[in-house]
Amino acid sequence: MLCAVYKTRKKDGMYLYVPKKDHFEDVPEPLMAKFGRPELVTIIALEKREKLGLVDKQKLIDELNEKGFYLQMPPIEDNLLVQLRESLGLSKTPDKKF
Repeated sequence: MLCAVYKTRKKDGMYLYVPKKDHFEDVPEPLMAKFGRPELVTIIALEKREKLGLVDKQKLIDELNEKGFYLQMPPIEDNLLVQLRESLGLSKTPDKKF
């Protein structure tokens, strides 16, 4: 099974996987509008890959077969300010003074 991977300029780390190059017919229009103009990153032969970075291979295959696409969201970034405040024994958010 081949899979085309596209990125967006709107959100770093967000990728759209479709079963064929330029095959966006199964992707809902609101998602395509939010994703923006897809930029081809690569075409992957899934049977030849054991791992796919941050994507669960079986989930990817299942979603491609069931929905016709897979959307990879960027990983959740750690809030370094919250981590610093907690390491200093402070509350996660500063007290508001009026």
